[in-house]
Amino acid sequence: MNHRGPAASRHVPVLVDRVVELLAPALSRAGAVHVDGTLGMGGHAQAVLDTFPEAVVVGVDRDTEALDLAGERLAAYGPRLRRVHAAYDDIDAILDAVEDASGARTVDSSLFDLGVSSLQLDAGDRGFAYAQDAPLDMRMDQSSGSTAAEILATYSEADIARILRVYGEERFAGRIARAVVARRTTAPVTTSGQLVELLREVIPSHSQRTGGHPAKRTFQALRIEVNDELGCWDRTLPAQLDALRVGGRIAVLSYHSLEDRITKTELVRRATVSLPPGLPVVPEELAPRFDLLTRGAEKASAAEMTANPRATSVRLRAAVRVRPERGMS
Repeated sequence: MNHRGPAASRHVPVLVDRVVELLAPALSRAGAVHVDGTLGMGGHAQAVLDTFPEAVVVGVDRDTEALDLAGERLAAYGPRLRRVHAAYDDIDAILDAVEDASGARTVDSSLFDLGVSSLQLDAGDRGFAYAQDAPLDMRMDQSSGSTAAEILATYSEADIARILRVYGEERFAGRIARAVVARRTTAPVTTSGQLVELLREVIPSHSQRTGGHPAKRTFQALRIEVNDELGCWDRTLPAQLDALRVGGRIAVLSYHSLEDRITKTELVRRATVSLPPGLPVVPEELAPRFDLLTRGAEKASAAEMTANPRATSVRLRAAVRVRPERGMS
């Protein structure tokens, strides 16, 4: 058992009943393959495995600790769970596992629960949480890539300010970047506690009283940069949509506007068609490949937000493939 405790006692999946409801028509057939692109501690995957006893789940995560925890939690399902250590934009690795499970490289349903996971927030030694002092790492896959501390030690003032402004929507981005660069001439910022201390010194006190925790936006921005979250999702979503069979469904849980904007733009693009005005009939070859399953972005209920605070900012979007891609049967 993982030293932090079993996954089932540490993780409550967000909007799990609604996700299962949206994906159900695609998973009811025998041998259906579901890709959980953000396996985490396995809460959503367990709901799929329980609800659809003939389905196989390909669970993907770049975090090896998450894969281990999910493996422990879902061990009873045996070969119905196929774990893949990869980022979710590694479509070849994912489809290799899908093909191994089903003999085909098409998917019946996909789920992506974006952003930082419960595991990473709760792991006080990885630098994701500003409430706990720890080495400023923030890598979801600790086997590769630069840490947040390395970014703060090596990026230019302009690049640090850009990251904070774009990814964190931090209004004091320039001021924070200048302070980081000035500080590192004598003692670089290497822990989450040091960064929180710097932010409290730099951000005006009146903004700290009214704008939430002063570190929230900076930590979000650094995490996104460290893990290339937006670039990864921008590459992933089109490839995952292409992999869905006709009748296949996708659900996406986003937790901030930057992720949700990418999701909304791509799903709407796939579900609409641009034609000259007055055309009486839409030719089949120009008809949309997807239908939207949610009207805008759905939110968690007040009851779920109270029971599970991590559901507070969630936005759920879903779509179904209704036609093959042009030129494909």
